[in-house]
Order: sequence, then C-alpha cells, then structure tokens
Amino acid sequence: MNILGIETSCDETAAAVVADGRRVRSNVIASQIALHRAHGGVVPELAARGHVTAIIPVVEAALREAGIERAGVDVVAVTEGPGLAGALLVGVNVAKALAYALGRPLVAVNHLEAHVYANWLMLPPADGSSPVAEPPPAFPLICLLVSGGHTELILMTDHGRYHHLGRTLDDAAGEAFDKGARLLGLGYPGGPVIQRVAEAGNPSQFDLPRAWLAESYDFSFSGLKTALLRLAEPYRLPQPSEPAPTSGPFPEHRAAAFAPDAPLADLAASYQAAVVEVLAVKTARAVVEFGAKTVLLAGGVAANAALRARLRDEVARRCEPELGPVPVRYPPPALCTDNAAMVAGAAFYALRRGAQAGWETDIHPRLRLTGT
Repeated sequence: MNILGIETSCDETAAAVVADGRRVRSNVIASQIALHRAHGGVVPELAARGHVTAIIPVVEAALREAGIERAGVDVVAVTEGPGLAGALLVGVNVAKALAYALGRPLVAVNHLEAHVYANWLMLPPADGSSPVAEPPPAFPLICLLVSGGHTELILMTDHGRYHHLGRTLDDAAGEAFDKGARLLGLGYPGGPVIQRVAEAGNPSQFDLPRAWLAESYDFSFSGLKTALLRLAEPYRLPQPSEPAPTSGPFPEHRAAAFAPDAPLADLAASYQAAVVEVLAVKTARAVVEFGAKTVLLAGGVAANAALRARLRDEVARRCEPELGPVPVRYPPPALCTDNAAMVAGAAFYALRRGAQAGWETDIHPRLRLTGT
C-alpha cells in the first residue's frame, strides 16, 4: 500500500510516499527556516503563503522520488492538526482535491500521533540497497514527545491506545530552547544552535533550577527560562536606540549583543542540561512504574544528542535492575522534525482502525492526542 503523506502544520512544506506503514520511498521537505529567521520565529501569515507556493512542486517531487505516478497512490494522508490554521488549510485542501480526483481514500492524521509513528519508519540506506526490517517497537511502551509546541509523556499500550501521564504546564521543551537561544542572542531555531554552542561549554558551570513538580509526570520550563535571563543579564550590551529594520509588514528580529567575555557556551550547556535532565529522569521513572518494554523519543527535540544520550543512560541505570535491558528508540534526525513520511506512516495504522476521513474534513489547530 503506497500512502502519499502531506504535512503543512507549521513552517515545513512536506510530501512523502511510504509503503505499508514502514518503508519510506520518498521524503521531500521544503523548509522555511531562512524566511522566518529574520523575524526570530515563525510568522503564521508568511508560513501560509510559503505553503501555497511550494505544495504542488513538493508533492510532484515526492512522487518522482518514489518512482510512481499519481495513479500509483493508494491512499492520501494529511495533517489535520494541531498547527497554524492558515498553514493547515493549504495541506488539507490539496489532499482533499488529490484524493477526490484520484478516487482514493483520505486519512486525516493527528500531527502528534505522526511524530510517534516516525519510530516505525525505515529509511532506505545511502547505498540504495533495501532497508533492513527492524522489528517494530514492542508494547506497552513509554513515549516522550518533545517538540516546539508540545512536551508530553505517554503510555502507549497498542496502536491508537494512548494514556497521558504528563505534559508541560507552560513552555514546551522546544519552545524553551528557542527562547533560551533568543535570550543568549544565538539565533533561530534555538534547539540546534543551543546544542552546537553547548558542545564547548561546561554543563555544571551554572546551577539552574529543575522543576520536579513533586511526583507528577508534568513538566515546567518557564522558571528555568527566567533563571537563564537573570544569569545572562549582566553580560548584555545596551541595545541600539533606533528601531529594528522591517521586512515588508513584519519587523525583523534584532539579536541581543553580549560582552566578549560572556560565558555563552557554559550558559547554553547548563541550560540544555537542565532541560534534558528532567525529561530523561521522568521518562525513566515512568518506564519502571508501568513496566514498559520500549522507550520512544519523538518530535523535533528528539534530534538533540544530549537528550538522546541522557535518556539512554537514565533508562539503563534505573530500569535494568528491575526490568532488564529496555531499548530506547528514536527516529533519524531527518524524521524528527516535521516531515510527511511520519504522516503517511501513521495513516497506515489509522486506516486499520477505520479512520477514513470524509470530504467535509476540516482543520483542527488545537487538536490533542487522544486514544482509548
């Protein structure tokens, strides 16, 4: 079954073809990072305009890369939410038009569920050989879903069966990285630049707070962000008095300037360590409590090397004495950030549950991940 996936929830225009829910035949992404970097974050109106321009060429490129014609598509899948309303509208309307014209089933996919199912995908090896069929994740499993807009800890007992253990009470982990990078004048997007700068820093140099929130599985990063602001403030240089330049109707972002002796690498490393520690410790604790057989890491922040390493170490330290080895799985970096292969992969399992969408399907910008 060849499923064409379409993803336009934020600032990536993506299309992909996935066979039987696992084998990625193509995965094409048109990024808008350069467009939004000048503004210090995603501008929704600019994102929607970018999707309108890119969507058809991206879909055609995905079909070419997969080596199939439009008639070779068996199912059309698209992200219905959560995300930016204007951006979602572009993808949903194109997907509905394609499915109607081809006479194919349409599947509306939850963006959060798609991130989870990125862990089922297999990318083709660089040498062009067939991918090795790694066994799928074993249930029950604990999934830590961490992205720019979401941080959730989920117990997954089967396909489509989700039990929420905790979520962020304020900033998501990815948002915390973006805001931290902005406070340190490091640029956008924050996650990759924080990781890069932190590599030269000492994660123990600054004692930043961890919001443990007693024994709950919830998260909070707003206090950490405030603590970073107070530590960085003495090293800031005065901002110019003239207004920031503008790009069309939208003002450009002016990065904060710092003194030459500012310990930016140590601040970034300490900040990253504070975010990562809470995420890893709470996830490992949930694995023990619920006897999980697998740990999944999903979402854009899953690409963070420090988080991957700390999660592996924490799961091994806490879980092996009671449960034996518990594998920690995460997608390759190309499938951590927003992409359409994960949408097509999730659609395969949603279709098994009878989740075919009708032509009245609409967008749901605040959609949550639910399951029985």
